[in-house]
Parts: sequence; C-alpha cells; structure tokens
Amino acid sequence: MKAVVLTEPGRYEIATVDDPTPGRGEVVIEVTASGICGTDVHLLHGLYSEAMPVIPGHEFSGRVVEVGPDVAGLAVGDHVAADPNLPCHACLQCQRGRVNLCENYTAIGINRDGSAAEYVAVPAGVCVKLPGADPAAALIEPLSCALHAFDVISDVSVGSRALLYGAGTMGLMMLSLAKISGLAEVAVVDLNAAKLQQAQKLGASAVGESADGFGPEQWDLVIDATGAVPAIVDGISRVRSGGTFLQFGIADPQKRVELSPYEVFERELSIRGAVRPRFSFERAARLYESGLIDPEVFISDVVPLDDFGAALDMFVAGQSRKILLAPR
Repeated sequence: MKAVVLTEPGRYEIATVDDPTPGRGEVVIEVTASGICGTDVHLLHGLYSEAMPVIPGHEFSGRVVEVGPDVAGLAVGDHVAADPNLPCHACLQCQRGRVNLCENYTAIGINRDGSAAEYVAVPAGVCVKLPGADPAAALIEPLSCALHAFDVISDVSVGSRALLYGAGTMGLMMLSLAKISGLAEVAVVDLNAAKLQQAQKLGASAVGESADGFGPEQWDLVIDATGAVPAIVDGISRVRSGGTFLQFGIADPQKRVELSPYEVFERELSIRGAVRPRFSFERAARLYESGLIDPEVFISDVVPLDDFGAALDMFVAGQSRKILLAPR
C-alpha cells in the first residue's frame, strides 16, 4: 500500500509498504480520509522520535475490510471512525479513570502506524460505527478532544462570557461547543481575517485581531486554542477574578510563560489544561451525526496522499482550516 512514512526527525517519504494484517482483536480499515493536525507537525520534528519510522495520522474514518480473531460487533463493510488513544488500563492514572493521562500512553499514528495510508490496523474496541461512508467523519477525533476540554470546564456556568484565542479547526470547534453549551457571549481573536469570517458565521459575538477591540472588561472564561505564548500571556491577563483559563492549544514544550502566583491566589484564578479525549469519542460521533457540527465550516481542503508535504506546509503557514488526506 501507499503510505506517508516519517523516517527520522525532519524527514518523511511517500513509500510503498506492506499492507497491515489484523492481530487478535483487531480490524483493518480502508482509510477514506485522514486529517492533518498540529501533532503531526510535532511528530515530524522529533516528538516520539523513538517510534520512527512510523506512519502518522490519527484523525480518520474508513471501512472495515478485514477482521482478526476474537472480534465481536464489527464486520467487513462496516463504516467506522476510531479513537486513536490506547491507554494501558493498568497504571495508576488509568485505575483512577484518567485514561487520557495514561503513564504508558500509546496512540495510533504516534507510536504505532496510523492513517496517512491506504489501510490501517486498529483494535476493534476503539471503533465507533457510522451510518455510512463519510470522509468528513475524520472530524470526530478532534471533536472528541474539544468535548473533553468542555468536560474539564464543566463547572463554568451557562450564561458566562468567554474569550477565545484562535479560529483554526480546534478554535472553531470550541466556539461551536460554546454556543451549544449556552455561553452568553464568545468573542474570538485571530490574526487571520478569513478564519475570523468563519467564526462570525458560527455566531461569535465579536471578532478581532486583538482583544483590545472588545473593550477593557474581563472574562469569565478564556480559552487558548493557539499554543502561542503571546496569546497565552494576554489571555491570562484578561480572566475575571474567580474565572477560568483553559490551555487547549499545543504550545512548544520549550516555551515558558511568566505568571504571578500572588495574582492566581488573590484573584482565585483557575488555570486548567485539556489533553486528549477522555470517554468522549463515542459522544463526539453521536454529536457529529446529529448535524449540529457543520463539516463545511471546518474542512478547507481535501488532497491526495502524495501532497502530504504541501498540505503540511499550508497547515503550518495557517493558510487552511482542516486538511484531509484522501489515500485513494
């Protein structure tokens, strides 16, 4: 089969590799579409480099074409999306139900071969059945991450006012969920005018290249979906006393932000993070199927597997929303 292979940090190739075969409890999926994500950029530049060579891709949907031993509930021809996260279910965090913080974390497309290929083998237990073929169902995985983020801030009251940094795919998903969840206002900051237009279409109460244009008031909830240090610093400064700051964007692990512990204490600020889904994948699939999430808002490009490099460059340059690879 044809696949993108990350061979070493900073290098990849489009290669012909052996088709996967299903192990015990696994199925092989013919990939309909595979999304490009910021994690793929980090992988290419050396995150989990000990797993290389590896096929990236962890946001995907497809059709079951082979079923391994001891698989129940799935059959050849079923259309599915798959949760790429594979907790060990044995460590302390897993025993406490914090499977997204598994101490022995592994994932499809990160440290085992993923979906930037014509076929991918996955444990049957991570699959969710879909009503039919739908390339846009690759959005279910990032939607599950956004749902988990809202689980983390579930104590933020209906009717609260929110400020959101970033109108990329994940930012727009957070905006959509904020509107569904009953936040009274959601103002959005981004440097890309086209992305701000999408935010307006989704019902943002205000949009701008800076939060300064929204007035001096502070916010009950501030969400960073950029990972950019200037946005994070600015966002923390705009949280109302007793309010919450959510770090959702993936920042450079080497970057640091200055923070006043006294201010956190004196103003009773809550600073939270949200990483990977936690019991939210199946809910994301059902929410996607409900039609409340419009795929056309989030997907900007569908490109062949051979264009992986150009698609990655476009993603890094911020010239797109969600880019899907179509292996066939």
